[in-house]
Amino acid sequence: MSEPDPFCTEPVNSTESLSEKQHKKNTRRIFLKSGATLLLSVLVPNLSYATQILAVRVWPADEYTRVTLEGDVELKATQFLVNDPPRMVVDIDGLELNSTLKELIAKIKSDDPYIKQVRVGQNRPGVVRLVFDLKEEINPQVFNLKPVGDYKYRLVFDLYPVNPVDPIASLIEKGQWGKDPSPAVPNEQTQVQAQAMPQPRLNPNPEQPLKPLPELKNVPQLSRMVTIALDPGHGGEDPGAIGRGGSYEKDVVLAIAKRQKARIELQPNMRVMLTRDADFFVPLNVRVEKARKVQADLFMSIHADAFIESSARGSSVFALSEKGASSTAARWLATKQNEADLIGGVNIKTHDRQLASVLLDLSTSAQISDSLKLGSAILGEIGGINRLHRGAVEQAGFAVLKAPDIPSVLIETAFISNPEEEAKLLDENYQNQMADAIVKGINRYFSKKPPLTRNRLT
Repeated sequence: MSEPDPFCTEPVNSTESLSEKQHKKNTRRIFLKSGATLLLSVLVPNLSYATQILAVRVWPADEYTRVTLEGDVELKATQFLVNDPPRMVVDIDGLELNSTLKELIAKIKSDDPYIKQVRVGQNRPGVVRLVFDLKEEINPQVFNLKPVGDYKYRLVFDLYPVNPVDPIASLIEKGQWGKDPSPAVPNEQTQVQAQAMPQPRLNPNPEQPLKPLPELKNVPQLSRMVTIALDPGHGGEDPGAIGRGGSYEKDVVLAIAKRQKARIELQPNMRVMLTRDADFFVPLNVRVEKARKVQADLFMSIHADAFIESSARGSSVFALSEKGASSTAARWLATKQNEADLIGGVNIKTHDRQLASVLLDLSTSAQISDSLKLGSAILGEIGGINRLHRGAVEQAGFAVLKAPDIPSVLIETAFISNPEEEAKLLDENYQNQMADAIVKGINRYFSKKPPLTRNRLT
């Protein structure tokens, strides 16, 4: 027998006599007259500061679906799960239903992995109830975020599956490494998901398929299957840098990473794990965790830089530093990139536990030395297609490069804040050239340092 619908509210008591109702009415009238001054000084100001929902956003992905409610003050919510059929019920206090909140209904798409539909209603005065009808049992994380960047107060619902997919099992399931079923550029649904922010202009021909390149020549023979972890920066709530033409860094770097994935998988004995393959946010430490779980041989984080001066231009490669940043610019960039978790939004309680176990100061001199060699090989190839912002690999304390046993680099493909380079980043040919240059850099690195069976830190 199914459980009652939590969307229903208790009926109003209609058994009072007329005399009782009239007595209550007279009492209320007397109270209002005697307390007029108090009401004007207390209740009227409260009405003028009623909580407003400014935006609602939904970020569906295979890993989890995120729902974000943004308000002008912190939202207080309670939630519980109901079975048969599975539902999540959320009550938000101090809130009246408005048109923006009703938009949430239309933003749940049929292909959302975990949410079937959402119902929104005024449960009782001052309390709005949301009922998420679910496709399967979920493990929700609900948390608040303080104002940061362009965002006000955010109430976040992260809906994770009870049995998450293991990244190694996912790689094995895909089997044929040379096939990439995902599109080379963000599709229409991904672009629609960028709610409450200006729409990006990514590729002028989004329907044009990716043109496969012939297998690269002079590739070193690898003795075993090599796993490359590609990390498209930002995603979801975190757009990254925004170009003068309105393009988002998160979209550009995802397109480049997908092209790069297709190129790498044309190579013998190479496979790729993307830390994200769609428009959703992945915390910095989780990106590192994913790479370590699949025992990646290399880790590359792909970005498109921005600077306050639109004249800044060129490509760069960065590695981790044990002793501080190699330049003021490198330190500034590392600080900015490390703030991604604040923008993207992480559950602080969960994040702190994971951070304590993963992002300790476990960096080794050997890892940094190999990262510098990898970065130098990639930088040499990138210099053939774009001007270099710096002629050598720079170093700084990037949190996303702190895998202690994986050579890791962060690649700034170009300055999205420079109108000329923004146009390059949006161009399919440049995306292909950048992907090819990075693959050539990988091959150059392995030609001098072939991957060997090695012990992993635990």
